Amino acid sequence: MEEIYNRYSKLVYNYLKGLCGDSSLAEELTQETFYKAVKGIKKFNNECKVSTWLCQIAKNTWLDFLKKKKYEDFVLINDENYVEKLIIEKSIENQVEDKEDLINLYQNIHKLDENTREVFYLRLKGELSFRDIGKILNKSEDWARLAFYRGKIRLKEGMLNDKK
Repeated sequence: MEEIYNRYSKLVYNYLKGLCGDSSLAEELTQETFYKAVKGIKKFNNECKVSTWLCQIAKNTWLDFLKKKKYEDFVLINDENYVEKLIIEKSIENQVEDKEDLINLYQNIHKLDENTREVFYLRLKGELSFRDIGKILNKSEDWARLAFYRGKIRLKEGMLNDKK
């Protein structure tokens, strides 16, 4: 398993960083992914590549994290300091230039189909090549490149429509 970790940990990390956009969280989720892989190694039956199997575990680990986070956010609302924390966060956010454009961009990325959205996150946040993206999503490099190109066109159209 150590050999698998050494070979695929950077790929899994970059995939998770692309999904969550946070390097420390991606590190934590990478460790959790390999922990789950060790526990479930007997279930791996060579029907897919090891990298694909690990990225699927990583994706499920990310989704589990989001479910847990949603619950924690719900609990946080009942925190008496919640409003104060929210005001502090809002004032920091107001200092960011072009915040509306950034929000608009992410809203439009979120509207893309799941595969194209994953290509965008892997490319922009994970800084992966189209070849690596193709491997992760079990598609070709050309497919990943084309999905990104078509997604950019849809994003431009969506952002132009939002400004009207």
